[in-house]
Amino acid sequence: MSSLLEGKVALVTGAGHGIGRAHALELASHGATVVVNDLGSSVSGEGSGRDADEVVGIIAARGGKAIADYGDVGDEEQVEAMVAKAFDQFGHLDVVVNNAGIVRDRAVWNMSVQDFDLVMRVHVRGTWLASRAAAKRWRAIAKSDGGSVYGRIINTTSGAGLLGHFGQSNYGAAKAAIVGLTQTLSLELASIGVTVNAISPGGITRLSGTISGAEQVPEADERPEGEFDPKDPSLASPVVAWLASHEAAHVSGQVIRAMGEELSLMQGWTKRVTTTSGGKRWDATKLGAVMATDIFQTRAPGLRLGS
Repeated sequence: MSSLLEGKVALVTGAGHGIGRAHALELASHGATVVVNDLGSSVSGEGSGRDADEVVGIIAARGGKAIADYGDVGDEEQVEAMVAKAFDQFGHLDVVVNNAGIVRDRAVWNMSVQDFDLVMRVHVRGTWLASRAAAKRWRAIAKSDGGSVYGRIINTTSGAGLLGHFGQSNYGAAKAAIVGLTQTLSLELASIGVTVNAISPGGITRLSGTISGAEQVPEADERPEGEFDPKDPSLASPVVAWLASHEAAHVSGQVIRAMGEELSLMQGWTKRVTTTSGGKRWDATKLGAVMATDIFQTRAPGLRLGS
């Protein structure tokens, strides 16, 4: 066990399966005490259970320390309680990894309002609630001590939010919103020393297995050791552990995509091409030529599907 996160306490939401489970195990392997949160619901957000217990057992068997939490990340009182649990039992909370998520995929013409609202509730509201609960306590500590605190928030986005994905107007919108939330929180919490970043992980999990039609998707820690597997959902977890560490104190407001063997720093919405009107109001009847020559630099029909 490494000492990269020795003495740190981390909360990981949605840590009963898949990527969240891998994050919890990785953080524990570096010395962190982990609050393993999982509602124990299905991939579509139905039901509840005690899935977190298995992860706590694995961490304990490996010599680490963890406790389970079964709270719903979309419920304000339950989120406040899970954060309070970390402070009450360990005296502090240093890292929040917002990973909990569900999918309800349908093309927009078939998607119900409930499908949209529930996905947004878990991903966006859940990420915001957990971040807010920790931020309030960290800010109070910083004010009382007259300085800064050790705080790390690591949020989860995805390719659907960064690039779009058919059938995921709810999930894609939620994951894009999390990027905006990450960048905003990084500004709001900078003065007290808290960093806020986002990770875009990959891998085969219960969620992606459901999308592809697979009935059983083994957890990363249940798979036989051997050759590098680019579909291993734990491949992003070392990046999460590093972002949670003191070594990443200078990194905030960033989005890192970890897919297979590749690490990519994602660039946000920046000006790609700019032209000016010369101090005049734009004339819609003349914009066609401006768009073709100065902005898109083409009249060819190739400006759809993100190309």
